[in-house]
Amino acid sequence: MPRKRPGPTTDGNGSTRTTDHHRTRLTAVRHWIATAPGTYIWLAVLFVTTVVLHRMSPAFEDEFLRDRSTNLHELSQNPVRVLISSAFWIDGGRWLPYAVLFTVFHATAEHWLGTLRWLAVAVAAHVVATLVSEGVLAWAIRQDHAPQSAADARDIGVSYALAGVIAALTYRVPPPWPYVYAFAVLVFYGIPLVADGRTFTDVGHFTAVLTGLACYPLTRHARERGETKHPTAQ
Repeated sequence: MPRKRPGPTTDGNGSTRTTDHHRTRLTAVRHWIATAPGTYIWLAVLFVTTVVLHRMSPAFEDEFLRDRSTNLHELSQNPVRVLISSAFWIDGGRWLPYAVLFTVFHATAEHWLGTLRWLAVAVAAHVVATLVSEGVLAWAIRQDHAPQSAADARDIGVSYALAGVIAALTYRVPPPWPYVYAFAVLVFYGIPLVADGRTFTDVGHFTAVLTGLACYPLTRHARERGETKHPTAQ
């Protein structure tokens, strides 16, 4: 009698191995998300608010976002409210790129620093960059370098917090690459400052980078923990 060929569910090279591989990958993805709760809760909220924006008319959307912007007018009226609300809306309605950036940078930083320290870096960058950039804009208006209408400009989003966290990850990069990484980040965010057409948001992004780099004390615990887990071989 001819020998029966083993079925794909019983052979190690068949679908069982493929299924196990997919299950392992799915488990890894679930673990990555579950161990960065702050990042993915924030991202989920951004998804919902982006869907809401897509259902608005352009005129209503502009007024709605302007009311939640960290512009000079709103900061003078409701500073705490707009500093919080502006971090939960995406100007432009493109959520997917932020899903990638959050996964690459925010989730990595949260895994490394822990949720509280990661959040402290993100909040510091968001708040400091907002206040500095709007302060520069106020000076520009007083000096007639910017129109008075700029005080009511639309300014929302998560990019300041993202820039700060990207910069703070400099201390996560193994030597000798931190200097290369930091230089690349400074160049990326610094070029718009010397280019024609620079805006107050370019000042904000560069300020956020400097704030992230200044958060070294918040990263020290994570660095020491990593060195303890991976002692140098003797």
